[in-house]
Amino acid sequence: MQRRRTELAERIAGRREGGDDPRALVGEMRRSVLLVPVSDGGLWSVRSGGVRWICAFTDETALARFALRHAPGDQPMDYAALLGARIVDEIVPALGEPAGLAVDIATEDGSMFFPPVVGIVPDAVAVDAGAGAGAGAAGEGPRS
Repeated sequence: MQRRRTELAERIAGRREGGDDPRALVGEMRRSVLLVPVSDGGLWSVRSGGVRWICAFTDETALARFALRHAPGDQPMDYAALLGARIVDEIVPALGEPAGLAVDIATEDGSMFFPPVVGIVPDAVAVDAGAGAGAGAAGEGPRS
């Protein structure tokens, strides 16, 4: 029996297929409870392209796919359940460097990156804040 995907996972799939409104996807990310692996007292993140990406998952199945590749041995992976809005509005600014949110990165054809741009993170930490009003919000949106 196949489990139903979360609303966010459904919106990600729709966006990856070329549909769905990027703003609706960002809104769903903000409303969703995401599972973020915890390691050494901090949230699991990776750096790529000059950005620190906080890794988060839409459900325990998506987290388990990640854990199979990254957890030590057969040890359970600790995680925090956080609202997407809390991650991008509070945690990202506290990091003191360009940071975004990477969702379901271990799900083939199901990942989505929410970059540190206006409309996703607070303007004060958006890398494009000086590029013009709303440049990242409507023009680019989340990255797949």
